Amino acid sequence: MSLSERITELADRPLSVPAVSRLDPDREDFAAIVSAHQTAMNEGRNGYLDPKTGAWVFTAAAHAARGFCCENGCRHCPFTK
Repeated sequence: MSLSERITELADRPLSVPAVSRLDPDREDFAAIVSAHQTAMNEGRNGYLDPKTGAWVFTAAAHAARGFCCENGCRHCPFTK
């Protein structure tokens, strides 16, 4: 996808709410992930460590600040409908 074709319109939901296609609400660690994400956003951090794996995860706010979807399937992509 070229730069001019990148998705730049935010989804119609709050940044604190992940797209179901990116984060299944039935996951056993869903509440812990959402809590870690919200804490990071409240503190103005760009990301958090995944509660289960320890991997770095960018917040929806960090993705939104970039201004476009990078097409990498990010957990908190604010551009995914």
